[in-house]
Amino acid sequence: MTLTTLTTAQLFTDARTQNGYLDVPVPDSQLRALDDLLKFGPTAANACPARFKFVRSAEAKAQLAACAALSNVAKIGQAPVTVIVGMDMAFYEQLPKLFPHADARAWFVGKDAAIQETAMRNGSLQGGYMILAARALGLDCGPMSGFDAAKVDAAFWAGTTVKTNFLCTLGTGDPAKLFPRSPRLSFDEACSLV
Repeated sequence: MTLTTLTTAQLFTDARTQNGYLDVPVPDSQLRALDDLLKFGPTAANACPARFKFVRSAEAKAQLAACAALSNVAKIGQAPVTVIVGMDMAFYEQLPKLFPHADARAWFVGKDAAIQETAMRNGSLQGGYMILAARALGLDCGPMSGFDAAKVDAAFWAGTTVKTNFLCTLGTGDPAKLFPRSPRLSFDEACSLV
């Protein structure tokens, strides 16, 4: 089974990074549906280190905007939702539940480099799955860097073992705010066959 051209266009070729949004709310039910899709993306040892904080209230948006680069402040304010994609640095504590086939927790306890590497790699994968799930549900996305991670951590993850990976706005994109499509590398520039 393969996806239709319409589906691949929605997920990839017609999808764009949004810079502005229309005033269309994103209901809680859509955010729950988003999680119901993204959680099935594979991660190493089913570690699932990503944590998602959906920033929606005016107060929370202002708090997040205060942690962002100037170029991202308006995007956060205008988007119905900005997701803080975090990574739980104690993800391995859930491994007895998530990967019961082996004592996978022991692979990480006291091994800071393995924890950091696994959390970043697999949390980033889950953030990518979130973008694809959002697009599949008809939402537009604006993934971004350009923020002070330590400030975001202090404001939104204080008292937890979660660290911020990246931010992503969600909503109905404003076509008038799109930049022209930027070029991509060709197969020969980005890939090799060995």
